[in-house]
Amino acid sequence: MQARVKWIEGVSFVGESETGHAVVLDGAPENGGRNIGMRPMEMLLIGMGACTSFDVVTILKKARQPIIDCVAEIAAERADEIPKVFTKIHVHFVITGNNLNETQVERAVKLSAEKYCSASIMLSKSVTITHDFEIKTAQSA
Repeated sequence: MQARVKWIEGVSFVGESETGHAVVLDGAPENGGRNIGMRPMEMLLIGMGACTSFDVVTILKKARQPIIDCVAEIAAERADEIPKVFTKIHVHFVITGNNLNETQVERAVKLSAEKYCSASIMLSKSVTITHDFEIKTAQSA
């Protein structure tokens, strides 16, 4: 896997993936940014959340669970001193569907956290990462 990050100006950058997608990253105004893009640490957190969500949805679909929606709400704490690394990350999944099996949802979250999600497993080597979930019943139309 390869990526490229190009400086625009100030502390603004464009990150490009090898698949041709791009995203703007920027710093806070107090650090010389113009607030025109995500902060790099926000991007890291979103990447981890997307990685684990991908797993959970895929596992539930393979288990033939009637999943309609999956939202990962992620809360992170950072160290006060530089480097301001993540010290704790909590992922709360809100899984919506009809007649979802709680055991299957719990299994999907656990498998992602312990076996499949490369991003969260890598981060867990230095950060305390916790997960939980809630199941919501889909509203009928």
